[in-house]
Amino acid sequence: MDIIARDGPTLVFVEVKARCGGAYGDAAEAVTRVKRRRIAALAVDYMMRHHLAHCPCRFDVVAIRLESGAPVVDVFQNAFDAGTT
Repeated sequence: MDIIARDGPTLVFVEVKARCGGAYGDAAEAVTRVKRRRIAALAVDYMMRHHLAHCPCRFDVVAIRLESGAPVVDVFQNAFDAGTT
């Protein structure tokens, strides 16, 4: 997990992935089921340690493609649900 932020009352857990070229697939595809489970477990731990058990939360993925020229950044809000990882 790369970023923990707030969007109003919502706690947002963000995973950032970057890829240079398409040889290994899209950056967003790197957030596998195993990775999603780890992120969800870390989020639960964070929320318990900070007494935020009843705070709404979501999981976002930021995918960065590094191509010739400017990087292309895609933000996937609510990319997955902790219950369906």
